[in-house]
Amino acid sequence: MSTEQDRIQEMFPNLDFDPLALREKYREERDKRLRDDGESQYVEAADELAHFSDDDPYAEPAEREALDLTIEVAIIGGGFSGLMAAARLKERGISDFRVIEAAADFGGTWYWNRYPGAQCDIESYCYLPLLEETGYMPKEKYSYAPEIYEHVQRIGKYFDLYPNALFQTRVREVRWLEEEQHWRITTKQGDDIRARFVIQATGPANRPKLPGIPGIGDFRGHTFHTARWDYDYTGGDHSGGLTKLADKRVAIIGTGATAIQCVPFLGEHAQDLYVFQRTPSSVDLRGNKPTDPEWYEGLEPGWQRERRENFASTLLGQNFGEDLVADGWTDIARRIGISLTNRAADAGAIDIEEVTLRSEVADFEKMNEIRSRVDAEVPDDGQAAEALKPWYRQFCKRPTFNDEYLATFNRPNVHLVDVSESQGVERITESGVVANGTLYEVDCIIFATGFEITTDAHRRVDFDTLGRGGQSLYEHWKDGFRTLHGLASHGFPNWFTIGINQNGLSVNMTGMFDDQAVHVSYVIDQVRQRNAQTVEVDAEAEEAWVEQIIALAGAGATEFLAECTPGYYNREGQVGRGANMQNSPYAPGINAFNDLLRTWREKGDLAGMTLS
Repeated sequence: MSTEQDRIQEMFPNLDFDPLALREKYREERDKRLRDDGESQYVEAADELAHFSDDDPYAEPAEREALDLTIEVAIIGGGFSGLMAAARLKERGISDFRVIEAAADFGGTWYWNRYPGAQCDIESYCYLPLLEETGYMPKEKYSYAPEIYEHVQRIGKYFDLYPNALFQTRVREVRWLEEEQHWRITTKQGDDIRARFVIQATGPANRPKLPGIPGIGDFRGHTFHTARWDYDYTGGDHSGGLTKLADKRVAIIGTGATAIQCVPFLGEHAQDLYVFQRTPSSVDLRGNKPTDPEWYEGLEPGWQRERRENFASTLLGQNFGEDLVADGWTDIARRIGISLTNRAADAGAIDIEEVTLRSEVADFEKMNEIRSRVDAEVPDDGQAAEALKPWYRQFCKRPTFNDEYLATFNRPNVHLVDVSESQGVERITESGVVANGTLYEVDCIIFATGFEITTDAHRRVDFDTLGRGGQSLYEHWKDGFRTLHGLASHGFPNWFTIGINQNGLSVNMTGMFDDQAVHVSYVIDQVRQRNAQTVEVDAEAEEAWVEQIIALAGAGATEFLAECTPGYYNREGQVGRGANMQNSPYAPGINAFNDLLRTWREKGDLAGMTLS
């Protein structure tokens, strides 16, 4: 036996599986999905494919006169990140701003994502922000899209943000005017807006992403992206009832978090449903339940922040006390913690190899349960059951939670098409989808292929930002993000962004956006109070932050993701290459990041920034 096998036997004498064999199985499954083109296997929803992103099936086009105005702050984006920025500015008494939003209302991803079954997968008590401020308590542990959208509107009304909104307005360009010391924002509606400050809050789930399948534009049937669900074609609404699909053959491409939620509804109503899957999702129990009114009545002020921080620390393995959220997300972290605390009393100090191995074994045990659930839910079709089993570590891909998805494949009209061996769908024709050498003739193709979350900056945002001397933000970031705290960049005065790179990342993104909005609104308020005209990140401070991000990212996280099956978490298997390390989040986690920003604010000297 190898040394590692001996150690495994000694540490885990009662295991009913071979960790080394399972590790090799994971590598085999990863390798057959690796593609040389990485993230470039996806194409932008632009030019002849722009309708997948630009069209709004939920509102009629609005006509208005072009605006020519000067304001204090322009917030680009009206999703949760833009809402948080607007709300935090209002709290500081700053009301001369506009929220520029392409949709017809606030909401961002929750305006666009109205597909059947859409639901948050982070518990509502953490995910829906400003619950204490607005006095609202979600109906269930996991809210459905209509309730989330209603809460978005509730925030807009509570902070009186609707008069500040420019809806159905797409930005064309953002350009710094040196002589005026203002930003000029031009829009596709012909607006010419001068703003002293800009907050770019376009969000990570902003632009739909499409697979670069040959012939994607050739299909003669009906097609749409899940972020622009066409109920005129399917019938029904968010709760189901897709009765217009009764005589339709439907293909859905993609089996990530979105497909997990909408496939059960498609399977219930379509004449035939073909689910094209390259990599299966990890599908755990949802276990949704109504909010306990007695629990709600007993909450103390500050409960939501406490809960968010408890969730974040538990996920990072920093909390082995009470788990306030206690869900599928925190389950694996608890298991790892129990594994570590149950070591023998004389085991001595914990070394990194032991921590790594115990974490891996706990992960294997969890994923074995996930795969066993597939066998239990899909008992009558061994072929489909085997294809539905995920062979990778728990957090290689975003975990999903659903109680109906797996059982849908027991329906005789639902067909799973596994395309892992061919690394995806081969092509699309006028009449259907070709996979594994077979043409599947369909009436409708639905793309459940997600968003431009980790792709290059210019693909995430469809306009350019030009700073001092006309330098493009994309050019400044061509070799990777360059910021201070992930929120502002040198050469771009009075400009801020709210996002997911070089800052405190959390799967609970709304809380993360709120924390960033608190910080950005503080800086803007300080500039105004100190009677300065501009604030700009120093080049030295920017470089120091980039170096710190790279140093903190270290080899551990990169090695973990490199072993993962391809997905957007590891940039389709290209993690560790080029700018990936530089684009990493702040490795110590969001709670540590927020502590760092809080200390920075308390010092009051705006370190790393110059006022002029």
